Amino acid sequence: MGLFDRAFRTLRANLNGMVNQAEDPAKVLEQTLLEMESNLLQLRQAVAQAIATQKRTERQSAQAQTTAQEWYNRAELALQKGDEATARQALTRRQTSLEAAQAMDSQLVQQRQVVATMKENMHRLETKIAEAKTKKDLYIARARSAEASQRLQEMIGGFSSGGAKTAFDQMEQRVLDLEARSEAMQDLSGDPLERQFTALERGGPVEQELDAMKARLGQSAPAPESLPPAS
Repeated sequence: MGLFDRAFRTLRANLNGMVNQAEDPAKVLEQTLLEMESNLLQLRQAVAQAIATQKRTERQSAQAQTTAQEWYNRAELALQKGDEATARQALTRRQTSLEAAQAMDSQLVQQRQVVATMKENMHRLETKIAEAKTKKDLYIARARSAEASQRLQEMIGGFSSGGAKTAFDQMEQRVLDLEARSEAMQDLSGDPLERQFTALERGGPVEQELDAMKARLGQSAPAPESLPPAS
């Protein structure tokens, strides 16, 4: 439990430090994942060592119980042969082996609890790493979007108040001037008769509306002017 807590305290401290320094979010997340995976590797090694110690204690306990049974069999054989003193010594050895087995069984209870806790912590860390990997790409995408939005706002702000807007305004005025000069050149260089008919066509609806208004007011519409014959 202590190793797991220390690992996460270290990760939180490092992550907060990197965030406060405004580092690249992708680098922050990658570094955090690397540290979490490094801690997971250490935790797995510790679990493997604890399991190995537990297995060794189990074998020693089993061996002590086997030895106790062997001394019991020998004591029984000596007693059958009438050798009570040897049987007593064998039973004494058996008792020593039983006490050793009992002590190892007590250790096994504690070791199994430690291994179970370490496995639980290991699984918790594995889950945290899986969640971090799942969310990493999302967080990076959100960070990139926020950075792009910030740059866009800065660009818009600079455009509306800086030289970029002035340059576009100048270009727009230049285009308008060119268009006006082009129209003026067309008016000056066109056929006078064409220009006259164009003027009549443009004023047609107005003249028609004016004649209708005069008729409604009781005035007669003037006769249209005759055009001079074409030379």
